[in-house]
Amino acid sequence: MNLASALAIYFIIWWLVLFLVLPFGIRNAHESGETVEEGNEPGAPVNPRLVRKVIITTILATVVFAIFYLAQTRGLLSLDSLPFYNSLPSSI
Repeated sequence: MNLASALAIYFIIWWLVLFLVLPFGIRNAHESGETVEEGNEPGAPVNPRLVRKVIITTILATVVFAIFYLAQTRGLLSLDSLPFYNSLPSSI
């Protein structure tokens, strides 16, 4: 796997993990007991703690990517291991 492929795969894994981490620990104004000002969305998070979530996402994405990289470099994961890959027409 070359560096560009590794970075692209890490980027995709990072975004997927970010979307998994974002909803954890979110409380809106109603759940927190705060009043909602006129014009504000009542379901908006009060304190989203985005920096903390980015750090958690980076750690989890690095672990997932390390597992993927080890599986790919040791031959446990390849295109030939996909069940539908060999059944595709050769003209594609």
